[in-house]
Parts: sequence; C-alpha cells; structure tokens
Amino acid sequence: MNEPAWLTISRELQAIAQTGLTFSKDMFDLQRFERVRELAASIMAFGSDTPIEKVRELFYADAGYPTPKVDVRGAAFVDGNILMVREASDGRWTLPGGWADVNQSAAECVIREIAEESGFVAQATKVAAIWDYKKQRHQSRHPASIYKVFFICTIKGGSARPSDETTEVAFFPKTRLPELSPGRITNAQILRMFEHHERPDLAADFD
Repeated sequence: MNEPAWLTISRELQAIAQTGLTFSKDMFDLQRFERVRELAASIMAFGSDTPIEKVRELFYADAGYPTPKVDVRGAAFVDGNILMVREASDGRWTLPGGWADVNQSAAECVIREIAEESGFVAQATKVAAIWDYKKQRHQSRHPASIYKVFFICTIKGGSARPSDETTEVAFFPKTRLPELSPGRITNAQILRMFEHHERPDLAADFD
C-alpha cells in the first residue's frame, strides 16, 4: 500500500521544521520554522482526520535533529517453523520485537524483546534485513519515519510464555502463517526470513 501524499509531505515538512528550530539562531528564521511545523501539523491532522492538538503534541514532543525510529524484529526457528507472538493490542500475530532502546545495541534489543514477549532466550546470529517501513507495503500508516531491522536468531533456552503485550506464543510453518498484525509485519517479510534461515549465505536485504 502506497503512502498518501499528505503523509509523506507532512512528515518531511515536520523534519525540515524540527531541523531549523534546532540549529537556527535568527529570530525571524525561527518564526518561519514554527510556521512550517504548524503547516505540517495541519496537513497531517486533515489527512488522518485527527484533532490537530494531538498532532501538535506528537510533533512538539520531538526535539533535536530528526532521525528515523528503529524497530527490531527477531526471526527464530525450531524444526523449520518460525516463532511468532500474538499481540494483545490487536489479537494478530507478528515476530517478537519492538522499538529499539537507548544504551543497547540493536542485537541486544531484539534478544530482550524475544525474551520479554515470548519467554525464550535467544542469540542474534545474522542481520537479515534493514527495511524502510514506508517502502514495505504495510497495511497501516505511521507518522514517523521508521527503519525495521530483522535478525535471524537461534533459541538457546527458555519456554513459551506470553507477556503483558502478548497473549500467545507459537511456531508456524511457512505454509500456514496466522493472521498478521499489519502495522508490524508483512507476509513477504516473514517468507523472506524463511529464505534467510534456509540459506545462511544470503546477504542482508536493504532498500
């Protein structure tokens, strides 16, 4: 699903405004960048049918040079089946993962996410893909720019145990994947993880 023009435009305008507000010293330039940020909020509010106050709160909460957010996902396999968790928020399935935390490497983050969401102890063995969210045909939209980092992982211990964020933990073959959480994962991404698992020599994907 291609992003609507209003989302792409408002996101870039917000990034331009935030950069200007971070580095500009001139009073008149700062006023102009404030206006650009307000226009960006207006476009996003109009396009998403969201109250502009909520969009302003989202935009104003970020400061400094704007960079993409990082989401990590772990693809772990047992007997050729892939580990997945059912999200409590929408009742659908995804690979364990979430936003990367500060003071942890991406690999440390994905190991932590797997443990927290599934109960399994894992080791990250390979970076399989670094994908731009908006280019991956997710069936949902996000106001932020996002990089998704996928790791192939090996399970070292633990046992299936849901968490506050997940309600079920299970393994699935590629031919019987469950209903997916559209904002978190796509069918094509999971099938590509099977290919990386089956062919460890594959180079990491990126776009």
